[in-house]
Amino acid sequence: MLGEYLPSILDGAWVTLKIAFGSLIVATILGLIGAAAKLASNRFIAWWGEAYSTLIRGVPDLVLMLLLFFGGQIIINDLVTYFNDWMVERGSDYALDFVDVDPFLAGMLTIGFIFGAYLSETFRGAIMAVPKGQSEAGVAFGMSRSRVFFRIVVPQMIRFAIPSFSNNWLVLLKTTALVSVIGLQDMMKRADAAGKATQQPFTFFLFVAGMYLLFTTVSILVLRWVEKRYSAGVRTGEL
Repeated sequence: MLGEYLPSILDGAWVTLKIAFGSLIVATILGLIGAAAKLASNRFIAWWGEAYSTLIRGVPDLVLMLLLFFGGQIIINDLVTYFNDWMVERGSDYALDFVDVDPFLAGMLTIGFIFGAYLSETFRGAIMAVPKGQSEAGVAFGMSRSRVFFRIVVPQMIRFAIPSFSNNWLVLLKTTALVSVIGLQDMMKRADAAGKATQQPFTFFLFVAGMYLLFTTVSILVLRWVEKRYSAGVRTGEL
């Protein structure tokens, strides 16, 4: 019974991986921006960075997924309606088409937006773990602040950020299952359809659980290798 639906579920697994990696890119960018905002000397910018991470981390992921997908679609189409009415009042025939938000794009951006808040804390802590004296030494040697950041701070920040980053990636990977509620044909959605068609949901959901376990296991092995690579030459323990 599983073999008949296996190609469809594997196609859904590929969708799941694309969502995960796309969301990770979005989350990393937002995380770096959020961390920079939190560490900014400007109180207004720092407040916005803190508000972003606090608000998003305090609301359930499923609620945000539904809110941003359905609520965002309503807001966009209300704006389209307002624009079209405004053009009609001025005697113009030009009108915008109503927007049907792509579930893939919506899911990727929503998950990236959510985990950007978590990664902002990860990156903030990692940046603060780098001794300030090293940045000051770079400036004293005539390096620009941007070069100090990318040549001195970032390489060391990565080493401090990897453990927490790894944990966030594993949680993000499992969170991709939520995109099934907005209609995206991911692994979970296809397994659910197969389970309903065959009246054997346990078989298909068990297979999906195994696929997620496979993805997370491979991720752990890769991230451990990365952590060892960035920790090479770093003294651990005491003499």
